[in-house]
This record gives sequence, C-alpha cells and structure tokens, in this order.
Amino acid sequence: MKTLSFFLTLLLFTTASFAQHSKEDQINMALLAAPEEARAGATVYGWNDNGDYVVLRKGNNGYIVRSDDFKKAGFEVVCYKEDVEPFMARGRELRAEGKNFRQVLDQREEEAKSGKLKMPSTGSTLHIFFGKDAKYNPTTKTLENVSYRSVIYMPLSTAESTGLPTKPMVDGQPWIMYPGMHRAHIMIMPPKGN
Repeated sequence: MKTLSFFLTLLLFTTASFAQHSKEDQINMALLAAPEEARAGATVYGWNDNGDYVVLRKGNNGYIVRSDDFKKAGFEVVCYKEDVEPFMARGRELRAEGKNFRQVLDQREEEAKSGKLKMPSTGSTLHIFFGKDAKYNPTTKTLENVSYRSVIYMPLSTAESTGLPTKPMVDGQPWIMYPGMHRAHIMIMPPKGN
C-alpha cells in the first residue's frame, strides 16, 4: 500500500510540475522576452490544450515570442524577429521527423548552403530567458530565477571577421559560435544573476 501511495504522490507531483499554463499566462510570460517597446505588437506562439504548437496571438510588428514548453524540463521563453522564423520552423519540422540535435544543425546548414533555407539577416537577435529552476509567476506576472542570453545572427562570420574569440575568456564576454557557418552567431551570456 505504501508503494502505491508513493507512486500516486509522484504522479500527482509530476503532473503538477508540468501542468500547462493558461493561454493568458503563456502570452504574458512569452512577452517578457521581448523588448518592452515591441511587446504590444508581437506575435505569440505557445501550446493549445492538446499540446500542439500554435499561434496564441497574431501580431503586427515583426516580432515573435514563444512561451515556455511545459512538456520539457526547465524553462525557456524566447523573442526573435520574423526573419528568424524560417530557421526556427525548419528546426521544429526536423525534430518532429525524429532528427536529433546534431542532425538538425547539419541539415539546416546544408539547406542554407544550397539556398533552400533562408537564413536570418545579419544582426537579427534572439532574446532568451531560461533556467533549470526558472518559472513564470502568474500572480506577479514576472519571471523568477531566470538567466538571460542573447544570440545575434552573423551568417558566415568568423573570429577574424568579427574580432571575437571562439569561446569566452571571461564571464559575460561575447563570442562567436559556429564560426564560418551559415548559423554563425554572436553569443552573449551575462554572468548568472544579471
């Protein structure tokens, strides 16, 4: 009986931990990833009651924000310009086909080289709030325990062309990731707590 009670408690805890947020909460949390001046007109993506990835709110200013995926451990909300969407959408398609992280990266790179996949413009930026223990507080409408990073797309850029290192030498230093590739970008990850 104790074993059954333990598993029922574990099931309830797991279900509660990964409970889906309401549409309103998903919109509110996703918008926090956008620059303040872009929030009112941003398109918001999130998940419906069936767990399908859908548009929760259509926007008109070229910004896209994405709510946290309640089905995944940890927390992440993202904001990016609409020219990044083909790149993001292709990643979702490939993952839905069962491709792993490396396969998705390689396939998108191959398609970008061939011109099949339109890459983000130089300077397009992702804003990402994330964290293993991060969460959205619906009462205060704030994010708690989050870290921040930004990604600035610089297709085909290198350490030589940007003057940036290929890994940070100190906490918070910008660096170039995937140099020389179509998915090259400047990674900026401020130290935790900033």
